[in-house]
Amino acid sequence: MTGALLAAAQAPASAANLISNPGFETAGTDGMPQCWEKSGWGDNDFTIGATADAHSGTKAMKVAVTRRVEGDRKALITESAACAPAVTADSQYDLSLWYKSTTPDASITLFRHDATAGWQYWTDLKTLDLSGSYAQATVRTPVVPAGTDRITWGVSVYGTGSVTTDDYAMAEVVPPPVDPVCGGTTEQCAKGKWDVLPTQNPVRSMHSVVLKNGKVLLIAGSGNDPAAFAAGTFTSAVYDPVKGTYKTIPTPADMFCSGHVQLADGRVLVMSGNKAYPTADGKVGYEGLKDSYLFDPDTETYTRTNDMNDGHWYPSATVLGSGDVVSFGGLREDSTGSVTAEKFSAAQNKWLPMNQVNQTWSYWGLYPSMILMQDGRLFYSGSHVFGDGTPGSGASVYDYDANTITDVPGLQNKDQRDQSASVLLPPAQDQRVLTMGGGNVNSNPEGNRLTDIIDLKQPNPSYVAGPLLPQGTADQGAGAKPETGAQGKMYVSAVLLPDGNVFETGGGLHDRADPVYEASMFDPTTNAFTPMAPDPQKRTYHSSSFLLPDGRVMSTGDNPGNGTWNHNVSIYTPPYLLKGPRPSITSVINSQWKYGDTQRITVDRPIAKAELIRPAAVTHSSDPNQRFVDLPMSVINGKTIDLNVTSNPNLAPPGWYMLFGVDANGIPSVAQWVHLGGPTALDATASAAHVHGFAGDLAASAKSPSAKRTSVPVSTTVSGCDRHYGTVNVCVPTVFPGTVKATTKARCAWLASHGYGRLRVNGKDDPLRLDPDRNGIACRS
Repeated sequence: MTGALLAAAQAPASAANLISNPGFETAGTDGMPQCWEKSGWGDNDFTIGATADAHSGTKAMKVAVTRRVEGDRKALITESAACAPAVTADSQYDLSLWYKSTTPDASITLFRHDATAGWQYWTDLKTLDLSGSYAQATVRTPVVPAGTDRITWGVSVYGTGSVTTDDYAMAEVVPPPVDPVCGGTTEQCAKGKWDVLPTQNPVRSMHSVVLKNGKVLLIAGSGNDPAAFAAGTFTSAVYDPVKGTYKTIPTPADMFCSGHVQLADGRVLVMSGNKAYPTADGKVGYEGLKDSYLFDPDTETYTRTNDMNDGHWYPSATVLGSGDVVSFGGLREDSTGSVTAEKFSAAQNKWLPMNQVNQTWSYWGLYPSMILMQDGRLFYSGSHVFGDGTPGSGASVYDYDANTITDVPGLQNKDQRDQSASVLLPPAQDQRVLTMGGGNVNSNPEGNRLTDIIDLKQPNPSYVAGPLLPQGTADQGAGAKPETGAQGKMYVSAVLLPDGNVFETGGGLHDRADPVYEASMFDPTTNAFTPMAPDPQKRTYHSSSFLLPDGRVMSTGDNPGNGTWNHNVSIYTPPYLLKGPRPSITSVINSQWKYGDTQRITVDRPIAKAELIRPAAVTHSSDPNQRFVDLPMSVINGKTIDLNVTSNPNLAPPGWYMLFGVDANGIPSVAQWVHLGGPTALDATASAAHVHGFAGDLAASAKSPSAKRTSVPVSTTVSGCDRHYGTVNVCVPTVFPGTVKATTKARCAWLASHGYGRLRVNGKDDPLRLDPDRNGIACRS
């Protein structure tokens, strides 16, 4: 993908205009100029057609909406070979038009023709300001995706009012020559490199949150250590990537296996956690807290909020376009499954009472991956932690306002996607989700190589099979050996990078065991993986990987079933940081952004694209709020650029973001922090959200709420661990890998090869037959 990026050089004034009938002077049919057509959707009243109110010549085009409930109306270049401009893949184009507008709710909208899939929406490029006289709007397209041969574009009106346009222009951007250099070995420049830091992580962190100041909050709570829990020793640390230092933070509760998300003001909302560990006899499982806290990055302290309505050990946490947070799933205070949906009100700064939150009484499982869609609905991707997930097809769309759930088909092996990773692919405007890998802690098969991709822009979206994950080496207790056949991994970490690729790393072949040394880069434009250098450290259960503001990736943690913990921290330098000097954002005129804004930056040399990346809040392979939001550019000159901010907060929920500029070689700048919020209700000129009618024709029937219930039964072995053996933080598998014979000798040999050591038998039961001589110690002959 990096080779496809073209530098942001301004097209020469003499460049040929690629638009047919750009001034509307030639009449066509249906009251429209030749090579222009009406488009749009929804419940609204409108008129579209030629007008004499021209910028030049005698004709212009006017789109007027007089009544609107939903949808938009557009005037676009006709979708035909005779009218739609031909384009070249990997190129960019500068678009411009002259316009007058009586509504803030209008944008330049772009469609593309795929040689295989036909015409489809591409993106909104720029929100048009109110203007009583003719003004010029200019904007640059993103890089044209492979397979695209033509584009069409024009103006969308999605509020009441009118927009009159004239004198359209389109010219291909002329790229300067690209001269890549290699700042490392040939291998490093192709696959990146890893460095293991000399200083270890001081806490057993399994939760990683990148803060608005670029530091990293590492939450351990008791760190899966029952002794620390009994002593009330709960820990967190703040890591400073610039200084390479850690600061231990007093932590008020056991946030072990909590949920977390950044609020609009940059504080971190931490919900639930561990009320109690399972009992030694295994009759009672983990218990979830109702507690909730806010972490303030400025003071580096926790403060308590009101309690949630229910306990939620392993809850989801998804921020909405309103800034509110919704949470589902997890285990209650009595170890049963929670069916209580929770909502944190940003305006009231508290969890709402249950009677103010829509309830379907559904059990979503543990850490269900709930991704915010562009229209405010939630997509449950089928990724979760522990168990088979929820009934149905494995994926679904939840409409909070309508309070309905609609299953979505196509997810492969839906009951073997435990500890898979799901990400909203770059850019968020494309509305495509990738799900990778996974397994099942109940049956404990080998982790799989499966990937699935869904395009939520389709009327009736369905997952389709993606390319298989690349294979690396797996250590099953006798040294690392190449993976074969269908062997893949669970505990996958997935990181969105500023060049628009997805970096996946870490994982294990079985539940909490058998680390897989493999990493790869997924290119959303080609739907292909490229193998990268693997992390030299084991990264399975309780590991996490995430993007730092300098464009590197940090990986931490590993907590195998024998109860040990890896405190080593790895830093991955992607290939783009070894290709030569990086560009720099030399100024951000305003760091406080509103939706629909145009924001000016300066750079030290031309860039090809810019984007916002939401900072990570990741645990257990799950970060449903991770997203990469494209910022279409209006290039003033090579070093002064206006960035066009989406009008839709569902694409970029309010909060602090990392702003990256990326050059022609795919090399990103160091991020600058900007805050996206507003507009305020008093700002009458502010644009409304441009929401599209995607995924509006789901084939499955929408399911209404079930009968009200308190909870659902959940097995005390939901985590895949047999509590009859060892301490509570040791996980002897309820089901051993398929290669292990069901004999005492074979099972004990597996435990020995995986470093379990001496294991006490808890009580008189010995379901795995590990203590045949009945001396109370497993595997001791």
